[in-house]
Amino acid sequence: MSKFNKKKSGDLPAISTASLPDIVFMLLFFFMVATVMRENTLMVKNDLPTANQIEKLDKKDLVMYIYAGEPVDRFKGVYGSSAKIQLNDKISDVSQIQDFIYEERASKREELVPFLTTALKVDGDSNMGLISDIKQELRKANALKINYVTKSGDAVEAND
Repeated sequence: MSKFNKKKSGDLPAISTASLPDIVFMLLFFFMVATVMRENTLMVKNDLPTANQIEKLDKKDLVMYIYAGEPVDRFKGVYGSSAKIQLNDKISDVSQIQDFIYEERASKREELVPFLTTALKVDGDSNMGLISDIKQELRKANALKINYVTKSGDAVEAND
């Protein structure tokens, strides 16, 4: 006679982990492709003004950004509360704008230099004197293609 063993009720079969590395690598690849690295950490407030006649820039890699505004709360102790200029990841003086432009031009290929655009990301509450000083320094560096970065909206309704 043969013996018949009854299955124990409640036991689950072991989970196969053979496909686990595939799933992990798919997730890793997805996040590597979908993640955008931030180029600069903003150290100044950047509440952009609104405008209704805006155009998008074609090539973002040919744009040099100059940020202006008062420092954010965590940097007010170091830099004070007056409006400052941020070039890349550091607070700078107006006199350093020319050097910044020359460094950016040197980092690009020579045939792309005429197509470089300087984008001003200026806080809506900034003093116009600061913007005028920035523009004077850009003229001295012969960076005459200037773009003002704004957000889309109606400027008249935004001021009400």
